[in-house]
Amino acid sequence: MRSSGEELIEQGLQQGLARGRAEGRAEDVVRILAARGVHVDDEARRRILTCSDLDTLDRWFDRALRATSLSDVLDDLAQ
Repeated sequence: MRSSGEELIEQGLQQGLARGRAEGRAEDVVRILAARGVHVDDEARRRILTCSDLDTLDRWFDRALRATSLSDVLDDLAQ
């Protein structure tokens, strides 16, 4: 059985890993858009890079792979 201190450390590690995955995915979205020649203005860049929801970032990532405009990625589209 783990102590409460060990559990807190584990929680912190898991939160740090999740944050790192989100940051990496957000950077991937911006990088893909740049590679596709899609201009990302400062407001959109900030929106992408500050997003911490992995489901949203995964959806944006998938859309970025086919995007020809920023709205293709960030606009709420019917699934």
